[in-house]
Amino acid sequence: MTLYPALILDALKNVRYPGNGKNIVELEMVADDIRIDGMKVSFTLTFDKPTDPFMKSLVKSAASAIHTFISKDVDVTIHTESRQAARPEPGKLLPQVKNVIAVSSGKGGVGKSTVSANLAVGLAKLGYRVGLLDADIFGPSMPKMFGIEDARPCVEPVEGRELIAPVEQYGVKILSIGFFVDPSQATLWRGSMASNALKQLVADAHWGDLDYLVLDTPPGTSDIHLTLLQTLAITGAVIVSTPQQVALADAIKGINMYMNDKVNVPILGLVENMAWFTPAELPENKYYLFGKEGTKRLAEELNVPLLGQIPIVQSICEQGDNGSPIALNDDSLIAQSFMALAKNVVAQTEKRNAELAPTQIVEITTK
Repeated sequence: MTLYPALILDALKNVRYPGNGKNIVELEMVADDIRIDGMKVSFTLTFDKPTDPFMKSLVKSAASAIHTFISKDVDVTIHTESRQAARPEPGKLLPQVKNVIAVSSGKGGVGKSTVSANLAVGLAKLGYRVGLLDADIFGPSMPKMFGIEDARPCVEPVEGRELIAPVEQYGVKILSIGFFVDPSQATLWRGSMASNALKQLVADAHWGDLDYLVLDTPPGTSDIHLTLLQTLAITGAVIVSTPQQVALADAIKGINMYMNDKVNVPILGLVENMAWFTPAELPENKYYLFGKEGTKRLAEELNVPLLGQIPIVQSICEQGDNGSPIALNDDSLIAQSFMALAKNVVAQTEKRNAELAPTQIVEITTK
């Protein structure tokens, strides 16, 4: 039997791509590199992405088609390549991002997302290049807090890869799963699905050159936190808590997660949110609704900085709901509190970078 390229292509026309039902020759997946040496055949199958889920099954189907429609005696070698460059390995992601800051809380309802949004805006107002990743997959809030709920990020080609372009608002590059899901529906995903979605927002996005990438993490400790720790080298963590004892108890758990020997993410400091309430008609009065300076005392006990104390003010909630973080308001005393927070985060980050080695990603090994 004499083999020739057209015979090979005719056999491969019987292999269909599961995604659309078209054959792999019609889809131009068979590269122009068919090599024949007697009864030995080699060629390359080209896929759009290196992570194509049908890659292995199509290689087997292609070999089987040649054996079925030509001869079982054909020795087939099939190589694979992708049109899109492979995603960089964890630990080598986002080389253009100088600092990754995780904003975290032990429990929900302490204003962590509000702090994340205003911290990002504050850093941008200080002149830094800032990105904000809404890593709270099940409760994304950044699209609303920045007034960009209708935004739909586009995909752009960058160095051989198709990358998601973050939405820019108030000088901050923003990505959130909220851009891709129906906000009126619950996100019913298993942990692995949520983790994979988060990895895409990190690794398959065109963040570009950033001085700070702020991560608004979910409350507590979960698969999402582990995914972030395995994916990104986090420069440091900012812990948000109210002065309330039950909130502080949960904050300690979050702190312990980052300080774990296998994690080793430095704590840049604590933020006391809802520190006190001052009514507009009594601007000199402070009412400690959730206890007085509990977070401040915890910071002293742990020997970490208190980065800021943010009071309860109705305008914080109103401006967040209106899509305009209060840090944008230059005349507001609360905005000044958030600007002071941003300056303290910068100072502690620079101190951390001068005194400590870069953080390493968490590697999970199985035996």
